[in-house]
Amino acid sequence: MLVEKNVPLQACNTLHIVAKAHFLVRVASDADVQAVVASPEWGIKPKLALGGGSNMVFTGDIKPVVLKVEIMGRRLVQETSKAFVVEAGAGENWHDFVTWTLQQGFDGLENMALIPGTVGAAPVQNIGAYGLELQDRFESLDAVDLQTGKLFTLHAAQCAFGYRDSVFKHAAPTPSVQSDSTTQGLGLAGRALITRVRFSLPKPWKPVLGYADLERKRVETNTEQPTALQIYQWVCDIRRAKLPDPAVIGNAGSFFKNPTVTQEQCADIIARDPKIVHYHLSNGSVKLAAGWLIDACGWKGKSVGNAGVYEKQALVLVNRGGATGGEVMTLARAIQTSVYERFGIMLEPEPVVV
Repeated sequence: MLVEKNVPLQACNTLHIVAKAHFLVRVASDADVQAVVASPEWGIKPKLALGGGSNMVFTGDIKPVVLKVEIMGRRLVQETSKAFVVEAGAGENWHDFVTWTLQQGFDGLENMALIPGTVGAAPVQNIGAYGLELQDRFESLDAVDLQTGKLFTLHAAQCAFGYRDSVFKHAAPTPSVQSDSTTQGLGLAGRALITRVRFSLPKPWKPVLGYADLERKRVETNTEQPTALQIYQWVCDIRRAKLPDPAVIGNAGSFFKNPTVTQEQCADIIARDPKIVHYHLSNGSVKLAAGWLIDACGWKGKSVGNAGVYEKQALVLVNRGGATGGEVMTLARAIQTSVYERFGIMLEPEPVVV
């Protein structure tokens, strides 16, 4: 086990914030994680799992031991009459994995193309886009208990998936995870490191085309029955037109969750702002477009220090060059205040602030 000291992390987070890890261990297997946990020196220290850093805001140097997840591998686990079950190591790039599944003829993840980050981080956030969420294709995952070193497997119900939420984002109410017992309802934030994830990709495949942007592409191309590859390309084109490439402009993707309100609350807002973008959900609530709320408050293109709001999409905060985590969060809090004062809604950030 090699412990690196004072490791720069600017290249390890998509906001490109300058920070360093006091201690960093690169993990390429379950055994690597277990070695850290078993170590008399490092096992007792707080730990931070780091994948692609696409959903993190570093506000200073990182004191916990950073476990840089570099577990690779892709494979078909099983084929049944109803699905292809495919597996990927937690360190695999998410978009590259989506591309690979389609190349193999395993359709079903195309709507989530070009989402930044790694496979292991995807269940934590329950990532989603264009009418599809990870939970819709999730089969199971493997992880290591960071307190005991035990390996365990979780299925969908145990992950407690919600909108950009999962059991991995909530604090633990009990001291340890037992590999032979249910973990449903437990909080696993800071307690588990995901090592590999499996997906159930349906047979026969059916396109998910509920979003207006995809419907426009279908009409523009005069395509009655699009293939998974066509939807994949449409999603890539749409995202590239709207969102900045993290390799060019530092960003963490959508910075705030789209808030949900009651129909009465929505009607009250519509009475004052008839153009508000909103979507009725099956449970009777209404989802509001956070980007529209931010734009309506005049934030698009504005900056606080070197942190700014992207000119093409108000939901994305960007690093204009040399921004600190403090500047990003100052901007985020100012946006939250503006939206709350105008609409009575407190936006919730998506990234983890470290």
